[in-house]
Amino acid sequence: MKTTRTTFFVISFKDKIIPIIFLIFTVSLIIFARQTLHAAKSGLDLWATAVVPSLFPFLVATELLGKTNIIYSIGKILNRFMKPIFNVPGIGSFAFLMGLISGYPIGAKIIADLRTKNLVTKSEAERLLSFCNNSGPLFIIATVGIIQFCDIRAGILLFITHLLASISVGIIFRFWKFNDKEKNTKINHMPYIKNEPLGEMLSDSISKAIQNILMVGGFVVLFSVVISILKEVGANSPFIIGLLEITNGIKETATFHAVSINTAIISSAFLLGFGGISIMLQSFSIISKTDISIKPYVIGKFFQGCFASLYTFLIFKNTNFFNLDAVTTFNSSVIRLNRTYMYATGYYNYYANYSFILVFILLIIGFTYYRKLFK
Repeated sequence: MKTTRTTFFVISFKDKIIPIIFLIFTVSLIIFARQTLHAAKSGLDLWATAVVPSLFPFLVATELLGKTNIIYSIGKILNRFMKPIFNVPGIGSFAFLMGLISGYPIGAKIIADLRTKNLVTKSEAERLLSFCNNSGPLFIIATVGIIQFCDIRAGILLFITHLLASISVGIIFRFWKFNDKEKNTKINHMPYIKNEPLGEMLSDSISKAIQNILMVGGFVVLFSVVISILKEVGANSPFIIGLLEITNGIKETATFHAVSINTAIISSAFLLGFGGISIMLQSFSIISKTDISIKPYVIGKFFQGCFASLYTFLIFKNTNFFNLDAVTTFNSSVIRLNRTYMYATGYYNYYANYSFILVFILLIIGFTYYRKLFK
């Protein structure tokens, strides 16, 4: 009886509620035509000037790496850690590392590719998806920390707690479908790939990257419009906006008058961990052609947001270095002025480039150290 009621509710939601939501959205586009047009243009500008330059190269890079044997070499090295800690094969470390370095939605893209190539089981892919699709250090440290909160310490703190929360979720989800017997037991974790001609690899990788970046652009524009409609009808809470789309939500949270800087950072920690409905839908569209369930991802991102907020709060309570309320008396007006000043003087580009160069140098050192093992 319970199953029948649940099924009826799901069918009713799909057949009645969703069409009503779409109808309201369409009518709102007409009523607030001027505002939504401006929002759509802003979304396109954000996509063209920020998303494409930062995400497109990583999309191409992951496609190219997926056509080589380096991910299998990495998997062989890290299998001794990934299996006992997260109950996934070592090859999953590629999704974790690239998802963490590149940012949303690279992790989901890599996991979908691993499942499509039959390199992980369905349960393993779902465990990976719960903790391997994360925000990148460049966005957290440069955009959120330096631009939004005008202090690199905020960015470093948020990245540390983001990483710790991701690992915590991965440990919890090692028990996801722990006793399930996979239908497909012939999983080849370490196959050997013959390299394709370079020109073919490049053209194929660029084509797939273009498809994915266009999909991301569509979501950016769509949710920019949705947020503009919500603001027009009075639903302009920073936290609600952040649940829909993290970039705008964190921007609103950082300049919210009613909260202290520490409270704003704790809220931002949750939003970064949760990722927002926009990222969830992007990830869902990526894995929709596989048999991977979105359920563990949704649950995992909620837990990651909670863990990130908790870790941020505990660090504030136990150290003064990251406690910006204890060090200074920031308020939203000062943050706005500082952000405007940084844009005007070019400090934004300086710090953003500095953060990127630092991450790049660390990657080079790491790959150089393990160069012999990759051969």
